[in-house]
Formats: sequence, C-alpha cells, structure tokens
Amino acid sequence: MRHGKLLTILALTLLVAGFLNMGCALAQEAGATAGQKTIDFGMLAVGAAIAIALPGLGAGIGLGMATSSIAAAGAERPEIIFRLFIYVVFIEAIAIYGLIVSIFIMVILPGAF
Repeated sequence: MRHGKLLTILALTLLVAGFLNMGCALAQEAGATAGQKTIDFGMLAVGAAIAIALPGLGAGIGLGMATSSIAAAGAERPEIIFRLFIYVVFIEAIAIYGLIVSIFIMVILPGAF
C-alpha cells in the first residue's frame, strides 16, 4: 500500500512539472516570435526543487539512522553522546548545501542568460 501512495505522489509531481514545462514552452515560443530572449523559469524551478529535495531526503534518512545509533550508543556509554553529534552536523551540512545550490539556481542562473 505504501508504494502505491509513493507512485501516486510521483505521478502527480511529474504531471505538475509537465504542465509547468508546457506553459513555459508556450511562453518561450511566443517570446521567440516577438524576437525576445526568454528564460524557461518552469524548468529552473524544477531544477531548484530537485536540488533541494534530493539532499533533503538523503539528510532525513541519514539523520534518522544516525540519531537512532547515537541513542543506542548513549544507552551503553553516556559519556560519548556529545562526541557523536559531530556526525549530525555533517549530515545537516548536506541539506544546507542543497539549499544553497537551489538558491543559486533561482537567483544566479536567470541573470546568466
């Protein structure tokens, strides 16, 4: 049952991305006939969403595994808990890097065209 929900969410996401792409393609075609240079903002938004979603998903999975392991290790030796939290910081850095990349995609790339 869980895979059915996941596939439904994925299909709806692809459908919305397709509609965004179609709308941007129509706007780009209208701008090209008028001799203007256009930017495909829909695909920029999809790229930024992927740039934040994948690292966020990976960081979420990593944080779940790391914190459960830290809790298990803390039950045996409570004095090492604070030394293990450096790994949580490194996992969170991955999500922050994804956020920075998505901000760069939305802010810097439209000016590069």
